Amino acid sequence: MKNKYILLAFALMGSLISCSDGDKTGKETFVHPYSNPLTDFSSADPSALKVNDQLFYVYCTNTIIRKSEDLIHWADVGPMFSTKPSFVTDTGAAVWAPDIEKVGDKYVLYYAMSAMGKPETAGIGTAYADTPEGPFKLDKSVDGKGKLFTSAEIDVRNSIDPCFFEENGQKWLFCGSFNGLYAVKLSDDGMRVAPDLATAKAEKVQIAGDAFEATYIYKRGDYYYLFASAGACCSAMLSTYTTVVGRSTFLLGPYVNKKGESMLDNNYEVLIKANDRFVGPGHNSEIIQDSKGTDWMLYHSYDRHTPSKGRYLMIDKIVWEDGWPKIANDSPSSEAEAPVCK
Repeated sequence: MKNKYILLAFALMGSLISCSDGDKTGKETFVHPYSNPLTDFSSADPSALKVNDQLFYVYCTNTIIRKSEDLIHWADVGPMFSTKPSFVTDTGAAVWAPDIEKVGDKYVLYYAMSAMGKPETAGIGTAYADTPEGPFKLDKSVDGKGKLFTSAEIDVRNSIDPCFFEENGQKWLFCGSFNGLYAVKLSDDGMRVAPDLATAKAEKVQIAGDAFEATYIYKRGDYYYLFASAGACCSAMLSTYTTVVGRSTFLLGPYVNKKGESMLDNNYEVLIKANDRFVGPGHNSEIIQDSKGTDWMLYHSYDRHTPSKGRYLMIDKIVWEDGWPKIANDSPSSEAEAPVCK
């Protein structure tokens, strides 16, 4: 009988502890909450940069630089470019999906330039600045207009969505959109194809199949992780965009899912999918750590409440389980505990 009462006491204690994590309705509560989305205007295809452990910058398709001290509240800094890129001349051509990197003593901005529905003429350009706040100057070493390469020059249809990665001193650029994801070597300064465009067609390496775009490579422990997006990105409520991931022990693959199935064959693990509030969550940024060493990922998504306003900026915490990244419920949060930023 005594043991019975002891077990009952423990059960009641456990019930009280679990109730402290929520309110009387059972809804989870947070000490320092934040709410998604982070913006009420379109902020598609974010790339993120952490500077001196106290400032964060984000660069999106709309070509406005924004900064934050807490990863939640973002203030406009100004335009990305001192002169807009112009190496793609199709009607409606615009800058998409920038990727920001510190290369040497310069901040280098890789960006896609394309017109919707014109994959053959799409390309990637470079620009640079002395500070992350820009404005960025076009690199004119190739054509005088900021071009790094076009789809035709490297023979990869729809070469957009650049992602820079450096491995043992060798600089790489990953790119591609629903025509395979590829890696291309860059020069030591990161501003040109290496050794030159004439050989780029032969030297590119395919790392994933034609189901993906929005490459992001992340190294953690013994593994390289290939984050990408699959599905339709830009159709508001009809969007099927989903953030996915695979991993490899080598930078150039093969990248596989948990079953060992290759991303070259369009296999993957789902990281972020739609839910009853958000649709089309994808095109994630770099993983950024807060002051406590917690990993966070910015990305974009439509809000089902206001789909006509475009793809909002979102953030969620990444945790690692058995060597794989995961976010809570595999889908965007509406409210969660905020990052810890000094």
